[in-house]
Amino acid sequence: MFIVENDPIEMRKVYSKFMQEFIGKNTEIIALEADLMSSMSMDSVHNMYPNNVINCGIMESHIVGLAAGLSIAGKIPFFHTFTAFASRRCFDQLFMSVDYQNNNVKIIASDAGITAVHNGGTHMSFEDMGIVRGLAHAVVLEVTDATMFRAILEQLVHLKGLYWVRTMRKNAVTIYQHGEKFSIGKAKILREGKDVTLIANGIMVAQAMIAADKLATQGINATVIDMFTLKPIDREAIIKYAKFTGKVVTCENHNIHNGLGSAVAEVLVEECPIPMRFIGIKDRYGQVGTLEFLKKEYELTADDIVKAVKSFP
Repeated sequence: MFIVENDPIEMRKVYSKFMQEFIGKNTEIIALEADLMSSMSMDSVHNMYPNNVINCGIMESHIVGLAAGLSIAGKIPFFHTFTAFASRRCFDQLFMSVDYQNNNVKIIASDAGITAVHNGGTHMSFEDMGIVRGLAHAVVLEVTDATMFRAILEQLVHLKGLYWVRTMRKNAVTIYQHGEKFSIGKAKILREGKDVTLIANGIMVAQAMIAADKLATQGINATVIDMFTLKPIDREAIIKYAKFTGKVVTCENHNIHNGLGSAVAEVLVEECPIPMRFIGIKDRYGQVGTLEFLKKEYELTADDIVKAVKSFP
């Protein structure tokens, strides 16, 4: 049975701790912030490394251009801002300055989807992964918990190109134990069952695990897949488990259009057309609220997943 426990460390502190440690090892790393130093716990890192941590102010599009220039100069730029601004506000610069020119820039997009909570609708992006996955060379990720976030950050230092990493800022539900390995582009199979495949990412992985436990009490055995890489998506895992179970439900903290559900459907329609259901935001904007309220309001709970599974004929 899946036990719901939160990570002891916030995701933002995973990031700041990583930066503090790795800038000390590699002075080519430059961390850029858009007036969100305290929001990402980066003030103390700036105090230690004032030449490597730069608060550029509220000018996100220009910061992407700066990051591209730093890349050309041989630096390793990481740029953090809220998800809404790392996608909608910066898209042309992500295309022109980074992806089109094959520059080496890592975008850390926090407050993903409903995890923006009290920042409300203007800061609550439900379309961001769909926007960025349209870029030809972009690698698009949504990290699940603190263990995964740290492991992915360590990999990004050594990888070249546009990597766009979606995350929450506060404590995630613990999914992985310390030392777990992650391969970008390869899904993590968390549970195997023969009746339905639940493919989730981000905060929805925990909800899928809870749903799998609830379904098991009703005699329905679910496979649960953490599809933490949206692009390039793990086609092999999708096809394998779609054929094995014959039914798929995607679960995402994002609009059901052009996100995880769409990406999985693109694979299935070519390789293995089967019945499918979509859990996610259904063409709505965000609002202020607690995380628990917003999960229920936007039908992102384990019970909603169970309902979707039971809707199959």
